Amino acid sequence: MVGNQAGQGIDPSMMASQPQPLPGQLGMDVEGPQEDMAEDSREESLRALLEATNIAEKLDEDKLRTIGRNAFEGFDQDKQSRQHWEKQVEEWTKLATQVREDKTFPWPRASNVKYPLLTTAAMQFAARAYPSLVPSDGKVVKSKVVGKDPTGEKYALADRVSTYMSYQIMHELVGWEEGMDKLLIMLPVVGTIFKKTYWDPVKKKVASDIILPKDLVVNYWAKSLKEAERISQVIEMSPRILKERQMSGVFLDEDLGSAPMPLEKGNAPPHDETTPYTIIEQHTYLDLDEDDYPEPYIVTFHLESAKVLRIVARFDDTTMHYSDEGKLAKIEPIEYFTKFGFIPNPDGSFYDLGFGVLLGPINESVNTLINQLIDSGTINNLQSGFIGKGLKLRMGETRFLPGEWKAVNSTGDDLKKQIVPLPSKEPSNVLFQLMGSLITSGKELASVAEIFVGKMPGQNTPATTTMATIEQGMKVFTAVYKRIYRSLEEEFIKLFDLNATYLNPNTYEEVLGITVGPQDFSLKQYKICPGADPTAVSQTEKLLKAQGLQEMLPLGVLDPVKVALRMLEAQEQPNIQDLLNPQVAQTGQLPQQPNPKVMESQAKIQAIQQAAAIKSEQAQFESQLKERDAKFQLMMKAAAADQDARHKEVLARLNTAIQTHTTNMQVAADKHKFIQDTMHKEVAHKQDVTHKERMATVQRQQAAKQTSKGKK
Repeated sequence: MVGNQAGQGIDPSMMASQPQPLPGQLGMDVEGPQEDMAEDSREESLRALLEATNIAEKLDEDKLRTIGRNAFEGFDQDKQSRQHWEKQVEEWTKLATQVREDKTFPWPRASNVKYPLLTTAAMQFAARAYPSLVPSDGKVVKSKVVGKDPTGEKYALADRVSTYMSYQIMHELVGWEEGMDKLLIMLPVVGTIFKKTYWDPVKKKVASDIILPKDLVVNYWAKSLKEAERISQVIEMSPRILKERQMSGVFLDEDLGSAPMPLEKGNAPPHDETTPYTIIEQHTYLDLDEDDYPEPYIVTFHLESAKVLRIVARFDDTTMHYSDEGKLAKIEPIEYFTKFGFIPNPDGSFYDLGFGVLLGPINESVNTLINQLIDSGTINNLQSGFIGKGLKLRMGETRFLPGEWKAVNSTGDDLKKQIVPLPSKEPSNVLFQLMGSLITSGKELASVAEIFVGKMPGQNTPATTTMATIEQGMKVFTAVYKRIYRSLEEEFIKLFDLNATYLNPNTYEEVLGITVGPQDFSLKQYKICPGADPTAVSQTEKLLKAQGLQEMLPLGVLDPVKVALRMLEAQEQPNIQDLLNPQVAQTGQLPQQPNPKVMESQAKIQAIQQAAAIKSEQAQFESQLKERDAKFQLMMKAAAADQDARHKEVLARLNTAIQTHTTNMQVAADKHKFIQDTMHKEVAHKQDVTHKERMATVQRQQAAKQTSKGKK
């Protein structure tokens, strides 16, 4: 795919490298040399137009004037066809944004309250749609493998590409997520929003910008973007940027004069230096090679002067189709725009319906009733009436302050007769009930029931009834989600094709740790689609669906890895790849599980082998045990004989020692007895001598006593 924005040139070097073969290269017969030469001339002419950066440089002034006038007339015709719709969009926008306006009826500055029914419906839709369509884990793109994948190579490739595209959309396409947020807020109000997906040669990257419906003009009765004869994008370009495009050769150097401010945008000074020009980038069909077959081109011109600034081809080699005879059959245009619709219009027109057309009349009626009730209360609270001329009071306006009393030169009876108040009633209860009925009807139409805005149902309401009520209320949103889902898929396929054409072959994302190239982007092996689930608009519903798959795992018909991935995605777990087994993350499959029957037979064989090995080991052990027992017996006998000999020798030595000891003991005893006898004799002798000495002493003492007694 080739892309460009207004003021951006196509890079011819990035065109498809495999052009369709020329008629003369197909090896087929042609009708004659003249037709062959005409076909070759046609091919050369188209090739020259295709490779031109700005075809307008090769055209004369009359041709450019004709193209510019036709482009302007087509733009004006398409804009007139949807004039009524543009007025409605302006009214819906004011109603949704609660624009305050002064009223002059029934009196100046009367009540002009706007009930936020449309605003609430749009906010509730965006609050539910945003987390469902833009998952919190950042996996906005996923891929589905086409055909069988026994080795897991397709799954690995598809997962790598979807991971890169999710990173590209969320981080490299600056403003994409913010644009989706705006889209989901504005889409339910106006019913139709567009996105433009293209290659930006200045920034060298793909881009996908949101475009408001008023800035993309398509005929009101066109069937679709693909079948529209003209698609005109309104671009406000400042004089500085316009001059840059002209100096770089992207635009023709045309004098556009001053840039007046469009009437619908106010009466700004026309000679302001920053006032932008209104540039129209029209995707249309032109017959520049004069073969009576218009080819798709992009014509960029100035709105006020209808001067053409740039013409580029809106096709390439891949969109040129040939017949079996080798002749050019048709040229398909490259689509830049993606339409996001809310509810298809029953009248068959191009622009879809939103809450603006569905709730606008009800919202206006509610606003009227509220203001009538407020005005009625104002009249009832601030009474007015007539004052008779007979009342002696200065004429003119008379005002009273709270608690103020004024003196009047009249009696009370005359005062009552001269002052007649206008009859007024309190605010009508019937109007109040009617307003409540309209509000309820509007909420039912927009599925903005109390249970969806966070309010709990009654205490006695069964859980099944509550869930059923929520499910029924979500039906409307589910249908809209599927439409947005289809549009997102178209946008992602456009990005996919741009990557296949313009992506650097050696692109490496350090954050992701993966390498991707143009060769990886092939829809023959897998299919790109949004990561959101349009059938599950709530987190609880996603978890219930994943749990239902998990309960079916015992049946053996589901892939456990894919069921586990669905469960992790429903839980919106971050960095799912980090949670997976390395082999599962690489192949996307569980390790190969053996056949149970084979495992059983292998177990039996292994058991037999183990039993035989055990018996062999047991026999060998018994043999070794007997041999060891015999050796042990011999060793025990030898040890016993040796021990007996040693015992006898010890006994002999012991007997000899005992005899020697006995002899020695006897000798010692005899010596001891002799010594004792000798000692006894000596002791007896000493005792005898001592006794004798004591006796002699006693006798001497007695003799001395007797002598002393005799002397007395």
